[in-house]
Amino acid sequence: METQKKSHELIFDQRRSANYTPTIWKYDFLESLNNKYDSEEYKMQAEKLIEDVRHNIVETKDLKTKLELINTIRKLGLTYHFEDQIKKALDTISSSSNIDIKYPLLGEDLYLTSLYFRLLRLHGYQVSQDMFIGYKAVDCRKGRHKITSAEVKVMIELSEASDVAFECENTLIEAKVCAEENLKFTFSNIDGISCNNNKYLPKHVAHALELPPHWRVQWFDVKWQIEAHEHGGENNINTDSSTTSLLVDLAKLNFNMVQATLQKDIRELSSWWKNLGLSEKLDFARDRLVESFMCTVGLAFQPEYKCLRKCLAKVVNFVLIVDDVYDVYGSLEELRHFTNAVDRWDVRETQKLPECMKICFQALYDTTCEIAEEIENENGCKLVLLPHLKKAWADFCKSLLVEAEWYHKGYIPSFEEYLRNGWISSSGPLLLVLSYFAIPNETNNTASSYLDITNQDLVYNISLIIRLCNDLGTSAAEQERGDAASSILCYRQETKSSEEDARKHIREMIRKTWQKINKICYSSSSRSPLLSLSFIDIALNAARVAHSLYQSGDAFSAQHTNYKTHILSLLVHPLVPST
Repeated sequence: METQKKSHELIFDQRRSANYTPTIWKYDFLESLNNKYDSEEYKMQAEKLIEDVRHNIVETKDLKTKLELINTIRKLGLTYHFEDQIKKALDTISSSSNIDIKYPLLGEDLYLTSLYFRLLRLHGYQVSQDMFIGYKAVDCRKGRHKITSAEVKVMIELSEASDVAFECENTLIEAKVCAEENLKFTFSNIDGISCNNNKYLPKHVAHALELPPHWRVQWFDVKWQIEAHEHGGENNINTDSSTTSLLVDLAKLNFNMVQATLQKDIRELSSWWKNLGLSEKLDFARDRLVESFMCTVGLAFQPEYKCLRKCLAKVVNFVLIVDDVYDVYGSLEELRHFTNAVDRWDVRETQKLPECMKICFQALYDTTCEIAEEIENENGCKLVLLPHLKKAWADFCKSLLVEAEWYHKGYIPSFEEYLRNGWISSSGPLLLVLSYFAIPNETNNTASSYLDITNQDLVYNISLIIRLCNDLGTSAAEQERGDAASSILCYRQETKSSEEDARKHIREMIRKTWQKINKICYSSSSRSPLLSLSFIDIALNAARVAHSLYQSGDAFSAQHTNYKTHILSLLVHPLVPST
């Protein structure tokens, strides 16, 4: 018996390793980041440009021109400067009686109808898919040899409008299929298209097909959009060139000013992380501070969300570390003790753990308490945040423990059983509870209102997308390491299907989940009055960040990927102002 026990202990002394590479981001580099765009001189320049754009929004009367102006402002990441003007403009448009008479082109112009529908739905106005019934302007026949850039523009806008469809809006769902078929045919025959001197058209088509814009993180896409509007000219906005230049100039300056704010954030976080010293003490875990911070930028890039970004970056950083404790380091018995410690929020529960797991729990405990205090101080009131954070961490760790038990037993759960646990292990509920309480100047962010929201479907569906995107990006590497089963493996085991079919099923689930999310967020009959537009934007961005992180693999594990270039572009390299 004693021999068996020693043998068992020896097994658990041979810790697993995921062979994660050290961070590529050095402290000296991060703490040296500092561009010049946070000075009063540039703030004054920006205010002048902002005032000019405000004037344009008010003075523009033509429906198509006004909608395209609002759309361009949105795509260039400028909406937060013009929320009042945009709301007034859309209020006026949506409240018009006899809208078909006032705006007759809505019955004739598929591009305008698509743009109108998408912008009003995204801003919470009630619009019906019925306005698309009967449109035959875009057919799906194959074999066409020449497609004009104007037709491509219609297809892209129709595709974007259908991306905000609700479940069972079959007219829009069919429109999506139609538009995508045309765009795919267009892309495969791009040399036969009449581009009207728009050399950027092929890039527009490729961009539209790569990932639906509604699923993209707006701020991650803003440099691409600035370049597209600068070089795509009249195909992006039907206003005069001076208005286009004004918007591009403001977008470039705004990008550089936001980047200056983000550089301050990462300098502070780098100092915090270096002083904490966990990267040396927990050498089995991923050291991914910068990648964690970029996730928070994706959720809320605006300067006013500084506190949210800083606190959320710390949480994402610890999510990765705790995940590695469960996936890589701990024995099953150790993980049970660690889970009890988190559940009871009691350092005494860690006494039987190895030193590095004690250090991990103590750092998690201290950081979580500091975060709760900082957010409460920032908002100027007692939100009783800590109990919610403690519960969210406990639920997260319990879900990781379930996965660890499956792994140790060699058990592959059913697809449904996996997802019942997996939406929690995605960390979505943990990230969203913190985000909800950290939104500044919100009157509804109280303990009771959050409990009401968690009874809704939004947190579940956002977390489900995070889980499914994660599995699509990481399952191959995890299977190679012999990790616990992912949704792809569970589905294959249950249905005896191929990997390709399993991935196709997961992608279809993601599409349908987005339709559910759209209804929760944009339908007045489905949306809780406690769901502020600020929280909706942040929650949607959590799902969008998952698409960004896992679209080409796992951005947290493999750092020498396109994601490194992406981080440098957003965090380090400013845009060159227009000459």
